[in-house]
Amino acid sequence: MSKTMKITYTAIFAALATVLMYFEFYVPFMPPFLKVDLSGAIILIGAFIFGIRSAITMTLIKDLIHVTQTQTGGTGELQDFILISILVIISVSIYKSMRTQKGAIIGCIIGSVVMSIAGMITNYLFILPFYANVMNMPLETIWDMCQSVNPYIKGMETYLLIGVLPFNLIKCSIITCVTMLVYKKLSVFIKSKQALVNKKQSAS
Repeated sequence: MSKTMKITYTAIFAALATVLMYFEFYVPFMPPFLKVDLSGAIILIGAFIFGIRSAITMTLIKDLIHVTQTQTGGTGELQDFILISILVIISVSIYKSMRTQKGAIIGCIIGSVVMSIAGMITNYLFILPFYANVMNMPLETIWDMCQSVNPYIKGMETYLLIGVLPFNLIKCSIITCVTMLVYKKLSVFIKSKQALVNKKQSAS
């Protein structure tokens, strides 16, 4: 694929991901400020087709756009960039060594597990403390919000183990399912368009 077309598709995928990031939905019993959107699926599909660098560029673009209207002091966008990048890097790296649908699924599963664990670590180290500081919201208030939907979340440990961890696993499962359903068909379509362009260029 030519560099120009790759840049064009990267911009298109980034725009789609940006739009989809606005359409969020809650997961039952999960902390109310943790919401799922399908922008990660667009990024992961783009990663399998165009590579890791393009996918990280897409992620950066959509998060920079969303940070201008952030409701989390930028922490949500920062966390999204870190975790989606981890998912992309691991999933695509494994797929490159096993270029089959099975390899893609294994890559997504391992990437999802690593991403979910990373989500707990980043939340504990800086995301949640920074969010509490920027939003001027004590951690106790956050635990109270969580308890309104899940009474078992009573502090940092339970927040991470029965809040952040299962949430990210659910989110990754949704992203993986959408990616597996769409990736191959879209990849074939884009490659056919590229072949047609190459044919026209050769004929001219």
